[in-house]
Amino acid sequence: MATSNPFFEFITPTIAVAAAALYYTWLLTGSFNKYFNRLGSLPPGPRRKWITGNLHQMPRERIWTTVQEWSKIYGPLVYVRLLTKEIVFLNDQKSVAEILDVNATSTSGRPVHYMTGELGERKQSVFMTQGTDPKFRTYRTLLQDGLNPRAVESYRVIQTKEMEVLLKALLEAPEDFVAHIRRNSVAVIMKIAYGYQVTENNDPFVHIIEDAFQIVRNLSVQGKYWVEFLPILRFLPEWLPGASFKRTAKVASRLLHRTEEAPYEWAKENIRGGNHIESFTSKYLTNEHGELADTETQDAIKWTSAGLYTGGGDTTVSVMTTFFFLMALYPEVQMKAQKEIDNFVTDRLLTSDDFDALPYNGAIVKEVLRWGPVVPLGLFHSASEDVLYEGHLIPKGATLIPNIWQEYRFTSIWAITHDEAIYPKADVFDPSRHLGDNPQPDPARFVFGYGRRICPGAHLAQNSLFLNMVNVLALFKISKPLDETGREYTPPAEWVSGVTMHLKPFNCQVRLRSGEKLSLLPQWENTG
Repeated sequence: MATSNPFFEFITPTIAVAAAALYYTWLLTGSFNKYFNRLGSLPPGPRRKWITGNLHQMPRERIWTTVQEWSKIYGPLVYVRLLTKEIVFLNDQKSVAEILDVNATSTSGRPVHYMTGELGERKQSVFMTQGTDPKFRTYRTLLQDGLNPRAVESYRVIQTKEMEVLLKALLEAPEDFVAHIRRNSVAVIMKIAYGYQVTENNDPFVHIIEDAFQIVRNLSVQGKYWVEFLPILRFLPEWLPGASFKRTAKVASRLLHRTEEAPYEWAKENIRGGNHIESFTSKYLTNEHGELADTETQDAIKWTSAGLYTGGGDTTVSVMTTFFFLMALYPEVQMKAQKEIDNFVTDRLLTSDDFDALPYNGAIVKEVLRWGPVVPLGLFHSASEDVLYEGHLIPKGATLIPNIWQEYRFTSIWAITHDEAIYPKADVFDPSRHLGDNPQPDPARFVFGYGRRICPGAHLAQNSLFLNMVNVLALFKISKPLDETGREYTPPAEWVSGVTMHLKPFNCQVRLRSGEKLSLLPQWENTG
């Protein structure tokens, strides 16, 4: 019995006619002739159909597992075509480094995402701005200045305060650990970016960012919206059958605009009134005379502040949630980390300055980043011109996807840093692989991006992760959940697909290690 491919579930007569018209035009203009003339120099890949290319072979969920299988057959570069969209998957460390780092000038663009970028009106966001756009340089300058080592050092007070709030919340309601993690992540970013104090898990700005991530996940579902592969469809009127995607994008645009507008306007109003806490926004929004910046600069500040808000809000939550999961599954790792902490200090909480004194705990941060695929296919790049790599042509306009975080829980051979030759027993969570005279590669080299698109907030994120993880381990024991009979069971490692990856909801036990540990918690007012 034949099974239908999910991509074709969304075809309507209107879309079919539009597709036919598009390809008839393409044939007449000779684009197909150009395509066939360069076939011999394109990277290898699965066999394509004449018009639809590899569309019939692309899954809507966990695409990286399919790409993993292709990489075994075709090698480090895999080329596919989805109707008019050309994609090159980069499946090993060498190709990623040479194409995205060495050739960064030609590969720092972003592919056009029509639902989110064009129709959802997010083209000006930090993550979608093209590398050739003057705004991109402005954004990078602001972010690099606001996240330089000296600035990150000044943010430690905020990170420490919010870490303490996290510990108190875990003590009072351990079953809500994911909500506490999310609040912690948003609270740190909101204080740094806008000077705003998050006081509870149900804070409106926590909900705004969570709603935004849900919307983006929906807009990014592989194969759900045909306009991504047939851009001409974006010109269809909203009322036409098959154009409901335009109404979806319109609603999404309105909701997503809250992400940059709401916190920015809150901060701007407080800065005008002279009643504000110093922040990234306040630093750049006014000059030494207290006057507001010009409109163009204000717009850049609004988008870069939102970049902090959205860039740091979801990834940290994913990593910290994975940390709780892994500590429950690997009690021997947890005990070893706690022994290292107890041997070092027992009369205070840990700080970022203790990193060098706690190598095993530092290795846990690295191993969680390696094990947990925060961004399984990286953030996509695009080629602004033809690029030659080892005799293969990467065509101008092609989407470049660094396949660095294959869903290795479900495959036996991993790409790039999950290759068994680089990480022996790669499916095992083992922090010790990052220690000794010959440590295995630090995954931070790959997690935080490539070339001109590398994340400027990497040091800030790693500080928060270490501070939170080491102090959670100092105070709490994390163990597997109990079933109805009171027996421990192992929760499955199941992932929710999206731009960032999250483990599906799971339970675990979070208990204070001993009553003596309460003395480590400073006293403060109950704010939530």
